[in-house]
Amino acid sequence: MTALDTNGSGSSASATPAAGSSISSGASAASVVRLDGPWTHRDVAANGARFHIAELGDGPLVLLLHGFPQFWWTWRHQLTALADAGYRAVAMDLRGVGGSDRTPRGYDPANLALDITGVVRSLGEPDAALVGHDLGGYLAWTAAAMRPKLVRRLVVSSMPHPRRWRSAMLADFSQSRAGSYIWGFQRPWVPERQLVADDAALTGRLIREWSGPRQPDDEAIDAYRRAMTIPSTAHCSIEPYRWMVRSMARPDGLQFNRRMKTPVRVPTLHLHGSLDQVMRTRSAAGSGEYVEAPYRWRLFDGLGHFPHEEDPEAFSTELVNWLKDPEPDR
Repeated sequence: MTALDTNGSGSSASATPAAGSSISSGASAASVVRLDGPWTHRDVAANGARFHIAELGDGPLVLLLHGFPQFWWTWRHQLTALADAGYRAVAMDLRGVGGSDRTPRGYDPANLALDITGVVRSLGEPDAALVGHDLGGYLAWTAAAMRPKLVRRLVVSSMPHPRRWRSAMLADFSQSRAGSYIWGFQRPWVPERQLVADDAALTGRLIREWSGPRQPDDEAIDAYRRAMTIPSTAHCSIEPYRWMVRSMARPDGLQFNRRMKTPVRVPTLHLHGSLDQVMRTRSAAGSGEYVEAPYRWRLFDGLGHFPHEEDPEAFSTELVNWLKDPEPDR
């Protein structure tokens, strides 16, 4: 797997999107992020910031949380599947990404989780089923532990529970090597330059290499590359990972880790691709020990780190069937 260069070398920065149109203003950035489809786009205020969302359908709220190095568009297949199944499907851009505000601070997981629960409240809903992938999954675990009354159900893909993630990164050499890009993120400025260099070529390469045999098409890769070149996006995308590593021995990180001992008490569906190169199956499995509610583990054979995009039909079917199950089993 090719990760970010860890020897300190990096290319010069570029703020030019893959399609060749420069992103230099709010209007042009919005044109990159607000991609056309059956959904509608708008902004909502929560936790002292503004968040872009794409929404479709009516019914109980399902809030979709993207991971790195993507934005809300990664859930385009699930938005339509959930709406067709009778849900209000909302995909949000996390703080610092896509069409959401790029604030100077606030990228620790506790605050990012409050962004998510704040969006639930701003949408006028009493609660939501949270569906998170990668970093979005990490934050979904966090939100379910911190604000359980606002989380009706929890679905996490390609990410273990935060305490499981921490122990795997520190104690499992194979997982630490698989997540080497996170260690590379700890250097100042170089990772940002690498992510946007050559029209964000590295962003596209990471997505292709982390996927299984069912590769994303060029249109999807171009969308992610264009979004990464929006000014400050690369920096804001990396900041949560810097906090996750740099805080491990700090009081705030130790306090967060203790806080995550609080068990998740909502029904939880945990999804994973068997060929995930970034988060090993062994690292993700076992997160059920932190769930004091029905917990279901589902391994997708032959899929990589992005099962919701690699096989959207299988992923959406599993998701909808579980959401509709009145008594999800442990």
